[in-house]
Amino acid sequence: MTKWSPNSWRAKPIQQVPAYPDAAALGDVEARLATFPPLVFAGEARKLKKQLAQVAAGNAFLLQGGDCAESFAEHGADNIRDFFRVFLQMAVVLTYAGAQPVVKIGRVAGQFAKPRSSDNETKDGVTLPSYRGDIINGIEFDEKSRVPDPARQEMAYRQSAATLNLLRAFAQGGYASLENVHRWMLGFVADSPQGDRYEALASKISETMDFMKAVGITSETNYALRETDFYTSHEALLLGYEEALTRVDSTSGDWYATSGHMIWIGDRTRQPDHGHVEYCRGIKNPLGLKCGPSMTADGLLELIDTLNPENEPGRLTLIARFGSDKVAEHLPKLVRAVKKEGREVVWSSDPMHGNTITAAGYKTRPFDRILKEVQTFFEVHRAEGTHPGGIHIEMTGKNVTECTGGARAIRDDELQDRYHTHCDPRLNADQAIELAFLVSELLKKNSNQVHTVAAE
Repeated sequence: MTKWSPNSWRAKPIQQVPAYPDAAALGDVEARLATFPPLVFAGEARKLKKQLAQVAAGNAFLLQGGDCAESFAEHGADNIRDFFRVFLQMAVVLTYAGAQPVVKIGRVAGQFAKPRSSDNETKDGVTLPSYRGDIINGIEFDEKSRVPDPARQEMAYRQSAATLNLLRAFAQGGYASLENVHRWMLGFVADSPQGDRYEALASKISETMDFMKAVGITSETNYALRETDFYTSHEALLLGYEEALTRVDSTSGDWYATSGHMIWIGDRTRQPDHGHVEYCRGIKNPLGLKCGPSMTADGLLELIDTLNPENEPGRLTLIARFGSDKVAEHLPKLVRAVKKEGREVVWSSDPMHGNTITAAGYKTRPFDRILKEVQTFFEVHRAEGTHPGGIHIEMTGKNVTECTGGARAIRDDELQDRYHTHCDPRLNADQAIELAFLVSELLKKNSNQVHTVAAE
């Protein structure tokens, strides 16, 4: 390996880079960002890595989810709260079913940049640069909005800091206490087909809490009952921003990305000799790597050796995003290759990105395809004797109509009702909790099989 530095990526080829018209203004913004306080700390990233090592060992499950792309316009306390409590509900469902800790990582407080399949977008004969996320340009289809503006990076930093501040308060200030399990219900979820299922589960947890309280174990005496660990993550796409927030940890001398606890490399930017892999190989944060249909076994092993040369458990999460019709063909050969070579990784299923279609003029994702990809993901790992470590989804706490299907059976002609995403379609709160219940059944089945094999 050649010597690494936070800016060594600049000497490499790179994909998905916006064309800023004013290089001097961009440099000024990056220089200011380099003086700003870190958003997260090295010790937090190390703690997450230890928890992900438990996932890799089959002793925990990863729940990673949040917005496709955060926006400046929708930033508000209510939206953050609603997202967080739906996330808590999902985690409770999965924890209860799998009888294992759930590692909670949000796509939040930094998920602003989006890769695009084309540099340009054309509407009614007018061609403009594609929208690449609020950290780069505006979603409005006009020439001024679509020019990449480096000042947006400072806005993204400040929004991330505010979001993190509120999330830390929710996670550590008592809101996440299991005593609040009934209060996490959202109104439209309470009236949904999943409401009764969640209420029944919440009642069981409350009964257990009452028993524990009777024998002297309460949230006042046991912090684990009133607090939770919650981490942030995003795709490390805009490397100038990431470099500016890369800092040396004073306790270890190692470099960390302080923009989020975990960052990942997308399926479009995972070229082994390009800038995104170069940047990520040098930081000590937990990393994610998206694996799509074009990923080969040899190519995956090369990337694993580059990103995790010490084979450190918890360092690398492989996020499989094939599509419901392709996962059975592509995933097994990757799992076998990684298992054969003894590589320590977390396997996670992203059932969203390979299942996007267009219906009634809107991008959408059918819920049955999402579920099918997750089911096949579990089946492959059962067949290969490996651990289906987690799910990675795009979801929101809002009552949107962006993905079709689910228990409420959102139809194609209903997509226009509450289609609010700035980029790709997200599961609404009802669909997200429904998916958690369905995944919980897969976890139970997987756990029963493991126990049966162990008994034999």
